[in-house]
Amino acid sequence: MSQIQPELEDILRTLFDEYEGPITGALTAAEVEQWDSLANVQLVVLAERTFGVRFSTAEIAGLANLGALADLIRAKQG
Repeated sequence: MSQIQPELEDILRTLFDEYEGPITGALTAAEVEQWDSLANVQLVVLAERTFGVRFSTAEIAGLANLGALADLIRAKQG
């Protein structure tokens, strides 16, 4: 997840303040109690703002884990 990872970790630690586990590319919503559908929308919006990218609904729906989000951000930043 390279340079994208620290910024995604900051976003996740802010959104999921009760989660104290590791934040890796393999992290999924199922592993974080606070990560519900509303938090997912907030995560996407914060990622779009932070990285200056936009995601389509299909792209968001296809994300399997945090690593996939980082890869998508990297691809959009070109």
